[in-house]
Amino acid sequence: MKTYQVVPTEGNELTKDQDGQTQKAAENSNHVENLTAMPSTKIYRRRWLMLGIFVFVSMINAFQWIQFSIITDVIANYYQVTNDDVNWTSLVYMIVYIPLIFPGAWIMDRLGLWWTVLIGSTGTALGAWIKVFSVSPDRYFVVMIGQTVVAISQVFILGVPPNVAAVWFGPEEVSSACSVGVFGNQLGVALGFLLPPVLVKIHENLDETAAELSLMFYIVAGICTVLVALVAFVFKAAPPLPPTTARILPTASSEESYGSSIKRLVTNKSYMTLLVTYGVNVGVFYAMSTLLNQIVLSHYPNEGENAGRIGLTIVFCGMVGSVVCGVILDRTHRFKETTLVVYFLAVVGMAAYTFTFMVGHIAATFVTAGAVGFFMTGYLPVGFEFAAELTYPEPEVTSSGLLNASAQAFGIVFTFLGQWLLNDYNDLVCNGTLGVALLVGAIVTIAIRSDLRRQKAMQAGNTTNCV
Repeated sequence: MKTYQVVPTEGNELTKDQDGQTQKAAENSNHVENLTAMPSTKIYRRRWLMLGIFVFVSMINAFQWIQFSIITDVIANYYQVTNDDVNWTSLVYMIVYIPLIFPGAWIMDRLGLWWTVLIGSTGTALGAWIKVFSVSPDRYFVVMIGQTVVAISQVFILGVPPNVAAVWFGPEEVSSACSVGVFGNQLGVALGFLLPPVLVKIHENLDETAAELSLMFYIVAGICTVLVALVAFVFKAAPPLPPTTARILPTASSEESYGSSIKRLVTNKSYMTLLVTYGVNVGVFYAMSTLLNQIVLSHYPNEGENAGRIGLTIVFCGMVGSVVCGVILDRTHRFKETTLVVYFLAVVGMAAYTFTFMVGHIAATFVTAGAVGFFMTGYLPVGFEFAAELTYPEPEVTSSGLLNASAQAFGIVFTFLGQWLLNDYNDLVCNGTLGVALLVGAIVTIAIRSDLRRQKAMQAGNTTNCV
């Protein structure tokens, strides 16, 4: 494969590759002009192993977010708590993220990718093992302790996909790699919808429920432990040589303080607009997922397993949507256009889902829920990648971390709002209100200016060699 040596030149002078062919160098950025030499870049085959390990770490953490909410009736019956109490197992994920994102992002910026993923995987395992000891009707507080530890650990996981993608993958793969990283979180949510209703059911004899809960907790804790070992001994923070010239250029974290980086982000109008619109989209998804079991059972009693399957359909379609959107971004580099199309189609899907319960056939709910999932969760990597473009050369982990904080904040608001509307009115009002919020977010997205800074840096020259 050809290897291109990229050397800064004045103006638009010509450089040559190994075949003696000439190429016109793109206009160098200010950073490039200050460099006297630029090393070759390489794309390593083991990048897929690194991404795969992270995907499973993200998966097992996300699984635990929804594992109780999707069997709300079972948990409420076993622990003798209310539905609102069970909703807190999901809400705690959103609540702890907001105050911890800044210290968490600072730690990630200082310690690097390997320590970040190790802390996240270790905390996830610790919380899973704590829940092993919660199997008794009087130990719901232990459930919440374990769930809180896992929720804290997501601070070191949720914003990592764009960082793994940028550190390990080339310019034509970075968006696809980010979508695969997000895929891990979605896969975990999908399994969280699917497996708990199959593994744990309501029984008159609480000992039977206890045995099923215990089995689920031990399986999750065992998987978490294996993943900690993989991160500790196999996962690497970065390859010996960077994959793109954009990684060679100095970033904010290497030159200036974390606080300065945050200040630049909050004064970036396009990014701040995306911060709000991303938060609305993902916040609606969080609320919809948390309340899914209660809404489905209100229309189709004794269909707890189908509620889980509907959730699985939402997330499975979202995983497909994530990968499709990632590929589209890599091939077109049309970030704003893709964001707008996906957002408005999510609004259409949410409207269809809202009215589908009036049809009275659960099969129709599967179809519309799948459409919502494809576009709403397919939007996740699009938002991450658009943010990385708008904020380059700020660290991806910082820009994505703030996006996630926005999502958690809106998720809390929408979950409480939806819970109130569902209890005092009905699901039509609840879902309809969420749909209106989604429409507002789509309209506001139009105001974002498409300033693709990372693409400009990549176009300044890139050297790749697959080894």
